[in-house]
Amino acid sequence: MNTTSMLERPEPVEAPALTAADRCDYCGARAWVRVTLPTGQLLFCAHHAHQHMAALREKAVSIQDDTHLLVADENSTR
Repeated sequence: MNTTSMLERPEPVEAPALTAADRCDYCGARAWVRVTLPTGQLLFCAHHAHQHMAALREKAVSIQDDTHLLVADENSTR
């Protein structure tokens, strides 16, 4: 039995895209940011992600920030 294969880290799995159904865990608005922590995931609207980003960066395993799509969505409706 090859024990080295048991100790290798699996390839990272890309998080699914955030959709209109994903809601901010703080206020319930549409989520634009997914923060993966060692203990789980949190979703944030753009406002609350911006408000807490400094603290989140210190603790996060990964951050998926789709706020650039928010600006694209606003520009496409004009």
